[in-house]
Amino acid sequence: MSKLVTIFGGSGFVGRYIARRMAKEGWRVRVAVRRPNEALFVRPFGVVGQVEPILANIRDDDSVRAAIHGADAVVNCVGILAEQGKNRFNTVQQHGAARIARIAAEEGVTRMVHVSAIGADRASKSEYAKTKAKGEAAVLSAVPNAVILRPSIIFGAEDQFFNRFAAMTRLGPVLPVVGGSTRFQPVYVDDVAKAAVMGVLGQAKPGIYELGGPDVETFRELMERMLRIIRRRKLIVNVPFWAATIMGGGFDLLQTVTLGLARNGVLTRDQVRNLRRDNVVGDGRMGFADLGIEPVAMDPVLEDYLWPYRPGGQYSEIKESAKHLRDQE
Repeated sequence: MSKLVTIFGGSGFVGRYIARRMAKEGWRVRVAVRRPNEALFVRPFGVVGQVEPILANIRDDDSVRAAIHGADAVVNCVGILAEQGKNRFNTVQQHGAARIARIAAEEGVTRMVHVSAIGADRASKSEYAKTKAKGEAAVLSAVPNAVILRPSIIFGAEDQFFNRFAAMTRLGPVLPVVGGSTRFQPVYVDDVAKAAVMGVLGQAKPGIYELGGPDVETFRELMERMLRIIRRRKLIVNVPFWAATIMGGGFDLLQTVTLGLARNGVLTRDQVRNLRRDNVVGDGRMGFADLGIEPVAMDPVLEDYLWPYRPGGQYSEIKESAKHLRDQE
Protein backbone atom coordinates (compact mmCIF):
# COMPACT_ATOMS: atom_id res chain seq x y z
CA MET A 1 0.00 0.00 0.00
CA SER A 2 1.24 3.51 -0.82
CA LYS A 3 2.38 5.79 1.99
CA LEU A 4 0.08 8.26 3.70
CA VAL A 5 0.64 11.93 4.54
CA THR A 6 -1.68 14.07 6.66
CA ILE A 7 -1.66 17.75 5.72
CA PHE A 8 -3.22 20.08 8.27
CA GLY A 9 -4.62 23.05 6.40
CA GLY A 10 -4.26 21.09 3.19
CA SER A 11 -7.00 22.99 1.37
CA GLY A 12 -5.46 26.40 2.12
CA PHE A 13 -3.33 28.54 -0.14
CA VAL A 14 -0.06 26.64 0.42
CA GLY A 15 -1.54 23.32 1.54
CA ARG A 16 -3.39 22.63 -1.71
CA TYR A 17 -0.15 22.88 -3.70
CA ILE A 18 1.58 20.48 -1.32
CA ALA A 19 -1.39 18.08 -1.52
CA ARG A 20 -1.29 18.11 -5.32
CA ARG A 21 2.44 17.42 -5.42
CA MET A 22 2.23 14.62 -2.84
CA ALA A 23 -0.52 12.98 -4.89
CA LYS A 24 1.74 13.13 -7.95
CA GLU A 25 4.41 11.39 -5.89
CA GLY A 26 1.96 8.51 -5.45
CA TRP A 27 1.17 9.11 -1.78
CA ARG A 28 -2.27 8.94 -0.24
CA VAL A 29 -3.19 12.33 1.13
CA ARG A 30 -5.38 13.25 4.08
CA VAL A 31 -6.38 16.89 3.91
CA ALA A 32 -7.20 17.76 7.53
CA VAL A 33 -9.41 20.84 7.71
CA ARG A 34 -12.20 22.39 9.79
CA ARG A 35 -14.76 22.26 6.96
CA PRO A 36 -14.26 19.17 4.78
CA ASN A 37 -17.29 19.98 2.64
CA GLU A 38 -15.52 23.15 1.48
CA ALA A 39 -12.39 21.20 0.58
CA LEU A 40 -13.89 18.70 -1.87
CA PHE A 41 -11.99 20.40 -4.69
CA VAL A 42 -8.82 18.56 -3.57
CA ARG A 43 -10.16 15.14 -4.56
CA PRO A 44 -9.29 15.47 -8.28
CA PHE A 45 -5.63 16.06 -7.33
CA GLY A 46 -5.25 12.28 -7.47
CA VAL A 47 -7.07 9.13 -8.53
CA VAL A 48 -10.34 8.14 -6.86
CA GLY A 49 -9.85 7.90 -3.10
CA GLN A 50 -6.22 9.04 -3.15
CA VAL A 51 -6.84 12.54 -1.77
CA GLU A 52 -9.53 12.89 0.88
CA PRO A 53 -10.56 15.87 3.05
CA ILE A 54 -11.26 14.96 6.67
CA LEU A 55 -12.51 16.90 9.67
CA ALA A 56 -9.84 17.99 12.14
CA ASN A 57 -9.74 20.56 14.93
CA ILE A 58 -6.20 21.44 15.98
CA ARG A 59 -7.51 22.59 19.37
CA ASP A 60 -8.56 19.02 20.24
CA ASP A 61 -6.20 16.11 20.96
CA ASP A 62 -8.57 13.36 19.85
CA SER A 63 -9.35 15.10 16.58
CA VAL A 64 -5.67 15.61 15.78
CA ARG A 65 -4.82 12.04 16.75
CA ALA A 66 -7.54 10.64 14.48
CA ALA A 67 -6.17 12.68 11.57
CA ILE A 68 -2.60 11.53 12.16
CA HIS A 69 -3.23 7.86 13.04
CA GLY A 70 -1.61 5.59 10.46
CA ALA A 71 0.21 8.40 8.66
CA ASP A 72 3.83 8.11 7.57
CA ALA A 73 4.38 11.87 7.52
CA VAL A 74 2.69 15.06 8.71
CA VAL A 75 2.67 18.56 7.26
CA ASN A 76 1.33 21.55 9.18
CA CYS A 77 0.29 24.53 7.07
CA VAL A 78 -2.14 26.08 9.54
CA GLY A 79 -1.63 29.76 10.31
CA ILE A 80 -3.59 32.99 10.55
CA LEU A 81 -2.79 36.58 9.58
CA ALA A 82 -5.25 38.15 12.01
CA GLU A 83 -7.11 37.01 15.11
CA GLN A 84 -10.85 36.43 15.10
CA GLY A 85 -13.07 34.60 17.56
CA LYS A 86 -11.41 31.44 18.88
CA ASN A 87 -8.67 31.68 16.29
CA ARG A 88 -5.98 33.42 18.34
CA PHE A 89 -2.31 33.52 17.44
CA ASN A 90 -1.26 31.47 20.46
CA THR A 91 -4.08 28.96 19.99
CA VAL A 92 -3.33 28.28 16.33
CA GLN A 93 0.33 29.01 15.74
CA GLN A 94 1.79 28.00 19.10
CA HIS A 95 -0.44 25.48 20.88
CA GLY A 96 -1.92 24.06 17.65
CA ALA A 97 1.53 23.44 16.19
CA ALA A 98 2.71 21.96 19.48
CA ARG A 99 -0.27 19.61 19.65
CA ILE A 100 0.23 18.36 16.09
CA ALA A 101 3.95 17.72 16.66
CA ARG A 102 3.46 16.04 20.05
CA ILE A 103 0.79 13.68 18.78
CA ALA A 104 2.74 12.97 15.60
CA ALA A 105 5.66 11.86 17.78
CA GLU A 106 3.35 9.76 19.96
CA GLU A 107 1.93 8.09 16.84
CA GLY A 108 5.41 7.19 15.65
CA VAL A 109 5.55 9.63 12.74
CA THR A 110 9.20 10.23 11.86
CA ARG A 111 8.86 12.92 9.19
CA MET A 112 7.24 16.28 9.78
CA VAL A 113 7.22 19.52 7.82
CA HIS A 114 6.09 22.72 9.52
CA VAL A 115 5.33 25.88 7.53
CA SER A 116 6.26 28.97 9.54
CA ALA A 117 7.29 32.42 8.31
CA ILE A 118 10.33 34.65 7.95
CA GLY A 119 10.43 36.97 10.93
CA ALA A 120 9.50 34.33 13.50
CA ASP A 121 11.05 35.70 16.69
CA ARG A 122 10.24 35.04 20.35
CA ALA A 123 11.46 38.55 21.22
CA SER A 124 9.26 40.28 18.64
CA LYS A 125 6.63 42.82 19.66
CA SER A 126 4.31 41.17 17.14
CA GLU A 127 2.16 38.34 18.48
CA TYR A 128 2.12 36.82 15.00
CA ALA A 129 5.93 36.61 14.84
CA LYS A 130 6.25 35.62 18.50
CA THR A 131 3.80 32.71 18.28
CA LYS A 132 5.35 31.54 15.01
CA ALA A 133 8.67 31.21 16.83
CA LYS A 134 7.12 29.45 19.83
CA GLY A 135 5.35 27.05 17.46
CA GLU A 136 8.67 26.24 15.77
CA ALA A 137 10.31 25.55 19.13
CA ALA A 138 7.47 23.24 20.15
CA VAL A 139 7.71 21.33 16.87
CA LEU A 140 11.48 20.83 17.19
CA SER A 141 11.08 19.78 20.82
CA ALA A 142 8.67 16.99 19.88
CA VAL A 143 10.13 16.09 16.47
CA PRO A 144 13.83 17.10 16.48
CA ASN A 145 14.37 16.05 12.86
CA ALA A 146 11.48 18.15 11.55
CA VAL A 147 11.89 20.40 8.51
CA ILE A 148 10.70 23.94 9.16
CA LEU A 149 10.01 26.27 6.24
CA ARG A 150 10.01 30.04 6.68
CA PRO A 151 8.76 31.65 3.46
CA SER A 152 8.70 35.37 2.81
CA ILE A 153 5.43 36.75 1.46
CA ILE A 154 3.94 34.12 -0.85
CA PHE A 155 2.46 34.88 -4.26
CA GLY A 156 0.29 32.77 -6.51
CA ALA A 157 -3.15 32.71 -8.10
CA GLU A 158 -4.98 32.44 -4.76
CA ASP A 159 -2.76 34.82 -2.77
CA GLN A 160 -4.09 37.47 -0.40
CA PHE A 161 -1.36 39.97 -1.18
CA PHE A 162 -1.21 40.96 -4.83
CA ASN A 163 -4.86 40.06 -5.38
CA ARG A 164 -5.91 42.24 -2.46
CA PHE A 165 -4.01 45.33 -3.56
CA ALA A 166 -4.94 44.85 -7.21
CA ALA A 167 -8.61 44.82 -6.17
CA MET A 168 -8.05 48.03 -4.18
CA THR A 169 -6.97 49.84 -7.36
CA ARG A 170 -10.58 49.71 -8.55
CA LEU A 171 -11.76 51.83 -5.62
CA GLY A 172 -10.09 55.16 -6.31
CA PRO A 173 -7.05 57.08 -7.56
CA VAL A 174 -4.95 56.43 -4.42
CA LEU A 175 -3.28 53.20 -3.27
CA PRO A 176 -2.27 53.45 0.42
CA VAL A 177 0.58 51.31 1.76
CA VAL A 178 2.01 50.93 5.26
CA GLY A 179 5.79 50.49 5.42
CA GLY A 180 6.56 51.49 1.86
CA SER A 181 10.30 51.08 2.44
CA THR A 182 10.02 47.65 4.12
CA ARG A 183 11.74 45.00 2.01
CA PHE A 184 10.18 41.71 0.93
CA GLN A 185 11.43 38.69 -0.99
CA PRO A 186 8.25 37.24 -2.55
CA VAL A 187 8.28 33.49 -3.13
CA TYR A 188 6.10 31.46 -5.50
CA VAL A 189 3.68 29.17 -3.69
CA ASP A 190 4.61 26.09 -5.73
CA ASP A 191 8.28 26.56 -4.87
CA VAL A 192 7.30 26.40 -1.20
CA ALA A 193 5.33 23.24 -2.00
CA LYS A 194 8.40 21.71 -3.67
CA ALA A 195 10.43 22.34 -0.54
CA ALA A 196 7.73 20.80 1.66
CA VAL A 197 7.57 17.68 -0.50
CA MET A 198 11.34 17.28 -0.25
CA GLY A 199 10.96 17.39 3.52
CA VAL A 200 8.27 14.70 3.47
CA LEU A 201 10.31 12.48 1.16
CA GLY A 202 13.43 12.80 3.32
CA GLN A 203 15.32 14.68 0.59
CA ALA A 204 15.92 17.73 2.81
CA LYS A 205 18.06 17.53 5.91
CA PRO A 206 16.34 18.55 9.16
CA GLY A 207 16.42 22.19 10.17
CA ILE A 208 15.06 25.62 9.39
CA TYR A 209 14.94 26.88 5.81
CA GLU A 210 14.21 30.50 4.91
CA LEU A 211 12.59 30.71 1.49
CA GLY A 212 12.67 33.80 -0.69
CA GLY A 213 12.38 34.39 -4.40
CA PRO A 214 15.07 35.86 -6.69
CA ASP A 215 13.90 39.47 -6.22
CA VAL A 216 14.13 41.67 -3.12
CA GLU A 217 11.94 44.78 -3.36
CA THR A 218 10.35 47.32 -1.07
CA PHE A 219 6.61 47.31 -0.49
CA ARG A 220 6.33 50.39 -2.72
CA GLU A 221 8.34 48.75 -5.51
CA LEU A 222 6.09 45.68 -5.36
CA MET A 223 3.04 47.90 -5.76
CA GLU A 224 4.67 49.67 -8.72
CA ARG A 225 5.35 46.29 -10.31
CA MET A 226 1.75 45.22 -9.72
CA LEU A 227 0.41 48.45 -11.25
CA ARG A 228 2.54 47.95 -14.37
CA ILE A 229 1.15 44.46 -14.82
CA ILE A 230 -2.50 45.47 -14.38
CA ARG A 231 -1.87 48.63 -16.47
CA ARG A 232 -3.33 51.11 -14.03
CA ARG A 233 -1.99 54.42 -12.80
CA LYS A 234 -2.47 55.12 -9.12
CA LEU A 235 -0.89 57.45 -6.60
CA ILE A 236 0.94 55.29 -4.07
CA VAL A 237 0.69 56.99 -0.67
CA ASN A 238 2.83 55.78 2.22
CA VAL A 239 0.88 55.77 5.49
CA PRO A 240 3.20 56.65 8.43
CA PHE A 241 3.51 53.96 11.08
CA TRP A 242 2.04 56.20 13.79
CA ALA A 243 -1.06 56.81 11.68
CA ALA A 244 -1.30 53.14 10.71
CA THR A 245 -1.13 52.16 14.38
CA ILE A 246 -4.09 54.41 15.17
CA MET A 247 -6.03 53.05 12.18
CA GLY A 248 -5.27 49.46 13.10
CA GLY A 249 -6.30 50.09 16.70
CA GLY A 250 -9.60 51.54 15.53
CA PHE A 251 -10.37 48.57 13.31
CA ASP A 252 -9.36 46.16 16.10
CA LEU A 253 -11.66 47.97 18.53
CA LEU A 254 -14.55 47.82 16.09
CA GLN A 255 -14.12 44.05 15.77
CA THR A 256 -14.00 43.71 19.56
CA VAL A 257 -17.08 45.79 20.39
CA THR A 258 -19.14 44.05 17.68
CA LEU A 259 -18.05 40.64 19.03
CA GLY A 260 -16.49 39.80 15.69
CA LEU A 261 -19.50 40.71 13.56
CA ALA A 262 -17.43 43.45 11.95
CA ARG A 263 -14.30 41.55 11.05
CA ASN A 264 -11.07 43.52 10.77
CA GLY A 265 -9.86 42.45 7.36
CA VAL A 266 -8.29 45.84 6.64
CA LEU A 267 -5.38 46.44 9.01
CA THR A 268 -4.51 45.31 12.54
CA ARG A 269 -2.04 46.77 15.03
CA ASP A 270 -0.11 43.52 14.94
CA GLN A 271 0.27 43.74 11.17
CA VAL A 272 1.65 47.25 11.55
CA ARG A 273 4.25 45.92 13.99
CA ASN A 274 5.26 43.26 11.45
CA LEU A 275 5.55 45.79 8.64
CA ARG A 276 8.27 47.64 10.55
CA ARG A 277 10.71 44.77 9.85
CA ASP A 278 12.17 43.59 6.55
CA ASN A 279 10.87 40.23 5.40
CA VAL A 280 13.89 38.76 3.62
CA VAL A 281 16.09 35.68 3.94
CA GLY A 282 18.70 36.08 6.67
CA ASP A 283 22.43 35.76 6.07
CA GLY A 284 23.76 32.24 6.49
CA ARG A 285 20.33 30.62 6.56
CA MET A 286 19.58 27.42 4.67
CA GLY A 287 17.31 28.07 1.72
CA PHE A 288 16.38 27.06 -1.81
CA ALA A 289 20.01 26.66 -2.85
CA ASP A 290 20.47 23.96 -0.21
CA LEU A 291 17.45 22.15 -1.64
CA GLY A 292 18.55 22.46 -5.25
CA ILE A 293 15.47 24.52 -6.12
CA GLU A 294 15.72 27.56 -8.39
CA PRO A 295 12.91 29.90 -7.30
CA VAL A 296 10.53 31.32 -9.89
CA ALA A 297 10.56 35.07 -10.62
CA MET A 298 7.43 37.13 -10.07
CA ASP A 299 6.52 38.66 -13.43
CA PRO A 300 5.60 35.52 -15.44
CA VAL A 301 3.35 34.28 -12.64
CA LEU A 302 1.79 37.65 -11.82
CA GLU A 303 0.94 38.19 -15.49
CA ASP A 304 -0.88 34.88 -15.46
CA TYR A 305 -3.37 35.72 -12.70
CA LEU A 306 -3.55 39.49 -12.30
CA TRP A 307 -4.91 40.24 -15.78
CA PRO A 308 -8.58 40.35 -14.58
CA TYR A 309 -7.70 43.57 -12.71
CA ARG A 310 -6.73 45.39 -15.91
CA PRO A 311 -9.22 48.04 -17.05
CA GLY A 312 -10.17 45.90 -20.04
CA GLY A 313 -9.78 42.53 -18.32
CA GLN A 314 -9.36 39.73 -20.85
CA TYR A 315 -9.85 42.21 -23.68
CA SER A 316 -6.89 44.42 -22.74
CA GLU A 317 -4.61 42.99 -25.44
CA ILE A 318 -7.27 43.43 -28.13
CA LYS A 319 -7.94 47.02 -27.09
CA GLU A 320 -4.26 47.85 -27.08
CA SER A 321 -3.80 46.31 -30.53
CA ALA A 322 -6.73 48.35 -31.84
CA LYS A 323 -5.27 51.50 -30.31
CA HIS A 324 -1.93 50.88 -32.03
CA LEU A 325 -3.69 50.38 -35.35
CA ARG A 326 -5.55 53.69 -34.95
CA ASP A 327 -2.32 55.46 -34.06
CA GLN A 328 -0.71 54.17 -37.28
CA GLU A 329 -3.53 55.41 -39.51
